[in-house]
Amino acid sequence: MNRRTLLSFLGIPALLGTSGAAWAAISRSNNPYYQGPVTENFNGVVFTDGRPVTKGLADVLKWQTSKRDREAFPEHFPTPPQDTPPARVDGVRIVHLGHASFLYQIAGLNLLIDPVYSLRASPLSFIGPRRVNQPGVAFDDLPRIDAVLITHNHYDHLDIETLARLHERDAPRMIMPLGNDTIVRARIPTAKAEAHDWSARLTLSDAVTVTLTPSYHWSARGAFDRRMALWCSFVVEAAGTKIFHIGDTGYHDGSLYRRLGAEYGPFRLAVLPIGAYEPRWFMKDNHMDPAEAVKVMLALKAEEALGHHWGTFQLTDEGIERPPSALAAALDEAGLPQDRFRAMRPGLSWQA
Repeated sequence: MNRRTLLSFLGIPALLGTSGAAWAAISRSNNPYYQGPVTENFNGVVFTDGRPVTKGLADVLKWQTSKRDREAFPEHFPTPPQDTPPARVDGVRIVHLGHASFLYQIAGLNLLIDPVYSLRASPLSFIGPRRVNQPGVAFDDLPRIDAVLITHNHYDHLDIETLARLHERDAPRMIMPLGNDTIVRARIPTAKAEAHDWSARLTLSDAVTVTLTPSYHWSARGAFDRRMALWCSFVVEAAGTKIFHIGDTGYHDGSLYRRLGAEYGPFRLAVLPIGAYEPRWFMKDNHMDPAEAVKVMLALKAEEALGHHWGTFQLTDEGIERPPSALAAALDEAGLPQDRFRAMRPGLSWQA
């Protein structure tokens, strides 16, 4: 991967892909996305999850220039056949679309979480992390989408071109944490984009609610906007079924997930990231590894878990099959059955 593109993807050295409107906004304000009162998680310019920022440009350069044990992804990684979902589901059906993207069909609603249908998770269409398999559901086979949930603004989670396609086709409600709506409207002015703080509980239908909760992560679309939009996880509730969905997070000391498990749990299902974690000295603050994901599942009091954020885009140093093998070892170490926490591949589904 081109080093400059990767560093830009990580939101550090070069403001590639930033529009003229965004540049103008930066010149007018210290925060181009959000202006609001100082709160526990917003200091007036940037957002925080309560942890000190421990990594910066020097650490990124150290990672990129040091001798590395990097296992390259194959050009193509075969997956199960693409799924063809029904138009609506009365219960709960979840399909993995690849990386961190999911289709939730729940109590008659169709929800997408962090949908990425672009070839690359990058600000540029011709360079950057390239997908090695097709989405688990073809775009044209998606049922009508009622709402889209976005966890944060990194390019492997907020794919503006996919959102534009969805808006043109279905005009869904788009729900995201504070500041991200500005990014969406800059490209899609008429989008039904709405932004909320942690703890906001939103009604999607008579049967379905969603709550934004914290995670240990960060945000950036370019060089000068680190932590200027909020990030989140989601609690999705319907018909007595509770699901905890994390797009990206570090583990830290685990206290956040013990608290969320006590406040919102127990959960029927946790959907957790298990990839993009090497090298640990650099990634551990913001990306948990499979052993930590098992701890989060237990802290959340989840009956089962699905693992994502692996096997589609290479963002870090571990090989493409390392996350599922590490997850299997972590479950053995914890004395848990393998079917309690499955590493999901694109096209696979879960039902309740």
